[in-house]
Formats: sequence, structure tokens, C-alpha cells
Amino acid sequence: MFPIEFQLSEQRLSGLASFPVGHPIVDKPLLSGVLSQKPVMLMLHGWQDNAASFAPLFGPLAEHFHIIAIDWPGHGLSAPRAADNFYHFIDYVDDLAQLVDLLDQPRVTLVGHSMGAIISVCYAAAFSDKVLALNLIEGLAPLSEATLNTVDRLRKGIQSRQRYRARAQQRQSRSMATLQQAVDLRCAVNGVLPEQIQPLVERAVYQQDGRCYWRHDNRLRCDSLYRMSPDHAEALIAAVNCPVLSIVGQTGYQALKLEQPASSGWQHLEQVVVAGGHHCHLQSPVRVAEEIVSFSSKFNALAQ
Repeated sequence: MFPIEFQLSEQRLSGLASFPVGHPIVDKPLLSGVLSQKPVMLMLHGWQDNAASFAPLFGPLAEHFHIIAIDWPGHGLSAPRAADNFYHFIDYVDDLAQLVDLLDQPRVTLVGHSMGAIISVCYAAAFSDKVLALNLIEGLAPLSEATLNTVDRLRKGIQSRQRYRARAQQRQSRSMATLQQAVDLRCAVNGVLPEQIQPLVERAVYQQDGRCYWRHDNRLRCDSLYRMSPDHAEALIAAVNCPVLSIVGQTGYQALKLEQPASSGWQHLEQVVVAGGHHCHLQSPVRVAEEIVSFSSKFNALAQ
């Protein structure tokens, strides 16, 4: 894997690529020659993860794709959002739109995990001509809730920001004595083995004065001010016209498992269940990669 960076209009994104780029920050001319050799696959991680979440998939998929995995703003090595901003979900879709424009490809294949999967769906709905296929790992429809929750959602969202601001001045970043302690914490939260989560944790922390600190922006923990209604989510699902592969973990979020994918509102959806939980791509990377390759082969999305 090779480091890569993109400068968006208001944001710098860091990431990992399956190919060398020869320059810290890439642009259209630099990428045009390299990316013409294979189809481009963008990998988009979940909340409080980072690009290294996809490290186990690089090996089996790099034969078929030029892979780029990014750190979302406020995650991994990417810059946080400006001090006067928070992390509105829909802004991630704008980040993705800018990134795809920088890649300057006819169409790209998207692989998203959890939050990254939902962002992928929203982007594919709005820009269907830019997406060849969606591979959604433990994520599917945009999060939605009944409109009767709107006022409560707004109130609690603002209150969470007020609590963040009140604590910001005296807050000390949570530290850990060793990298292993950080790994153990993530293992406990995500139900994975240390060797499965280690690359992600190494990218998620920095060391200072002999201690380890999390890199992610604490504003990520603030609640959303707004969530789509079910009608809004259904409209986005209906607008996705590319092939969609849903990959869910056997012990992951049960609500993601569809009894009848063909009648779920998606135009072209297949679903497979693999061993593992919410981070099944870390637990069963070979199987997940095989499913992505098999799915992509159905519509000539692989390098020849």
C-alpha cells in the first residue's frame, strides 16, 4: 500500500492506494496515466475507522482494480473540518463528489463499510452516471426516522454540541500507555482479533511523550441535528440504478439482512452473508474479496 493525498476545495484527504503515485498530493494530470490501466475502486470506511480498515482487501483485489481507500475528514490522517463546523452526514457526500471529480474517470466502483456504505448509496443516487457498482459492507439504506422525532432530534443534537463546547477547554485527549492497549480497546468494542484490527489502530493513533492518543476529531461524537424521513431514504434507494452487492456479517446488524432482496425497493440488489460481525471484512477478507470479484465479473468491471 502507498500513501496518497487529495486536496479538495476546503479539505485535505489522506488515504492509501494500491499503486505508487510519486507525489504527496495528486491531481488529475498525475493520475490520468496511472488510472487508465485498470478500473478504479474507491473504498470508504465507517465512523471512527480509517483507510486501513480495508488493508486486508488490498492484496486479493489489487490484481483487478486500482484501489484508493481514503480517510474521511476528522479520521485517520485526514485533516479535521474547520473549527466552526461539525460533521454533517450529507457533507461527506460532497467530499466524495469532489474526490470522484478529481479522479476524472468515466465511472468508479465503490466499496463502503457502514457509514461509508450509506454515503456511497447517497452519492450513487445523486450521480448515477459516475458509479459502475456499489459493494456495501454492513451498511445499506440511509439512516431515517419518523418525522415525529424531528424536534427531539434537533434538540438533542444541539445539546450534544453544547456539551462538547463546555468540555472543550478543559478536555484532555484520552491517552493509552501503549499501542497494545489501544488495540485491546478496539477489540473489545468491535469483537475482532488483535491482528485483524492492528493496521486500523496504528493509523488511528499518534504517540506523544510516551503515550498513545486517538487521532479522530472529538466532534464526531456529537449527535446529528437532522435525520432523513423514511420517504427521503426510499427516494434515494429508488434512484440507485447501478448493480448493488450487499455483504453482511453473520453476527452483524440483523436489520441489514433482507429476506427478499429483489422486493426491497432496490433496482439491482444481491446480498450475501459471510462469517463475522459488523467488521466482517476484517474477519473474512478473502471471502469478502471473492464476493466482490465474482459480483464485478458479472458486468465486466474487472481488469482484462
